[in-house]
Amino acid sequence: MKHEQHIDDYSARDATISINTYTTVVRRPQVPQEVFATYWRDVHGPLCSRVPGLAWYVQYHLDREQDAHLWPEQEGIVPFPDYVLDGGVEIGFASAADQTAFNKASGILFSDEQNMFAATVAYGLPQGSQTLVDRIADPSPNGNDTLDRMHVHFGSGSNDPEAFAVFMATFAETLAADPALLRVRLHLPDAYDNDYPAPPAPDVTHWVPPERERLAILDLTFPAPLVRRRFFASGSFSRTIGGQRQFIGHATAFAVSGMYTYVRDKELTLAGLRGSRAAQLIERLGALNQTADDVRHLLLTGRLN
Repeated sequence: MKHEQHIDDYSARDATISINTYTTVVRRPQVPQEVFATYWRDVHGPLCSRVPGLAWYVQYHLDREQDAHLWPEQEGIVPFPDYVLDGGVEIGFASAADQTAFNKASGILFSDEQNMFAATVAYGLPQGSQTLVDRIADPSPNGNDTLDRMHVHFGSGSNDPEAFAVFMATFAETLAADPALLRVRLHLPDAYDNDYPAPPAPDVTHWVPPERERLAILDLTFPAPLVRRRFFASGSFSRTIGGQRQFIGHATAFAVSGMYTYVRDKELTLAGLRGSRAAQLIERLGALNQTADDVRHLLLTGRLN
């Protein structure tokens, strides 16, 4: 008798992130890419991780040199003009009180953004984001794994923005139902208001053109590029094309070169405590002593138990 393989779905673990923000980032052109990525991961990342109130903090580093077939072009859907990103950030909270605590203390964080970012735009998700499926066992990735990850940014263009949002929710469900997708996470943020620039980081641009005031972002993971290409050629995806053309006006895809998790469930990950690269070294050498409670206490307080 043939048995169907059971594949675990870990999407429920994201339900504790009741309030979320998705921030797009662009590096300063004078800062070399390697310096930018290292500073963001190992200097800015641990600083942000320690700001009170956080329940969830993850950096997605985006690759400007992308696969030409990352997302299929559709007639009538055009890329956002002049849209280049170096990263996306999720900062999430378990409650409004926690978000308030973070906002009160975040000046120390935002003053650091000018060292590497030319532009940051924080889109608010007061109702949180939605993970429709997550078949990846690791809850806190820290690196550039072998999976095929991407973020696709969509806009309604001249179409009805409310109908666009409804379609994107249905579209995400369709993608999540296909076994080709390991992870589908949907962000449907509130409209961005240029009159209230966010985050309020000094000497950093926080302005967006009208076509990017309302975004929908799909965070997608495939096992490999070949699986992705086969899925885009499948009937399952082809049947969504009519709806895409009807409701979507803009689409731009970004390849994720690395996903780095610093806070999960209000707890610092090893990357949040030590920095992303240091955490990778500890894991690579199996330095178990570096993960012990006494070491953690020393690093957090400057005192031995």
